[in-house]
Amino acid sequence: MRSCSHVLPLGVLTALLLSQVCSGIKWLALSHAPASLHMNQTQHCKLLPSMVSSQAQLCRTNIELMQTIIQAAREVKNTCKKTFADMRWNCSSIDIPADAPKYQPDLDRGTRETAFVYALSAATISHTIARACTSGDLRLCSCGPIPAEVPAPGYRWGGCGDNLHYGLIMGSKFSDAPMKMKRSGSHANKLMHLHNSEVGRQVLREALVMKCKCHGVSGSCSIRTCWRGLQDLREIAMDLKTKYLSATKVVYRPMGTRKQLVPKDIDIRPVRENELVYLQSSPDFCTKNEKQGSVGTQDRAVLMCGARGYTPYTEKLVERCHCKYHWCCYVTCKKCERIVERYVCK
Repeated sequence: MRSCSHVLPLGVLTALLLSQVCSGIKWLALSHAPASLHMNQTQHCKLLPSMVSSQAQLCRTNIELMQTIIQAAREVKNTCKKTFADMRWNCSSIDIPADAPKYQPDLDRGTRETAFVYALSAATISHTIARACTSGDLRLCSCGPIPAEVPAPGYRWGGCGDNLHYGLIMGSKFSDAPMKMKRSGSHANKLMHLHNSEVGRQVLREALVMKCKCHGVSGSCSIRTCWRGLQDLREIAMDLKTKYLSATKVVYRPMGTRKQLVPKDIDIRPVRENELVYLQSSPDFCTKNEKQGSVGTQDRAVLMCGARGYTPYTEKLVERCHCKYHWCCYVTCKKCERIVERYVCK
């Protein structure tokens, strides 16, 4: 049985948070940490809820990093809700009450909603850490490295780029820790969560773009100082939302000498490294069904489907893939086609 870090008496809030069972995204409960809590001593790690032992150890050895991780947990929840505000599933279940024993089934059953939250969580924690290095909020890291490419005439490297390398190392070490424990639930779910987390980090890598500032007399921009910076988290979340809409349902079955996740309806190919995957189908989210984790659309500002029902249809989706950055300053991508299922209200 895996264990969460212990809690010292800090009032009812922290004790209730610990009552939630640990899972791969249970660290998001850190978003409820009191704003007055400033992480500057190792014993403060004992005050934080919902961490597995390896996360607690990382907290003790990298105490100043925890304030950034707490911020990342809040960013995940806010970004998810904003990204899905216009959808039947609006990510409201990500912010469960502090005294709830666990997440609702929509985030606990291996659905495509689970896939999105894991991907967004992995991307967000690394994004937040990378930005904290740039802003000087973390003493353990600084600006990102200067790119090795020789700049074109009229361009020069300068400024302070986001330290994505450090963000990816520390972010994955913390967010993947629960899935890498020996007794961390079913192997199929663990593989699904690790895969989707890596998809989130892959989208984050692709979001590291060149940003420049002009210099010159009267705004002539005769020279440009450039650096590598990350796109806003909102844009990264929208890219992941596109992948959510075209996510692939998978099954856990033998392939060669071992079991792995393979597409349920196209089991002649392995899972692609850039696609979100899920194991369980989601409810329609139109009507309330607590057993399946659907809060329904009743009383929503924008009513979707309701009693009218919906009609499914298939659509060919063309999306960018295998993108490559070229100096200076453009990106080339291939086009990939996939058949996805859509829904329209009757």
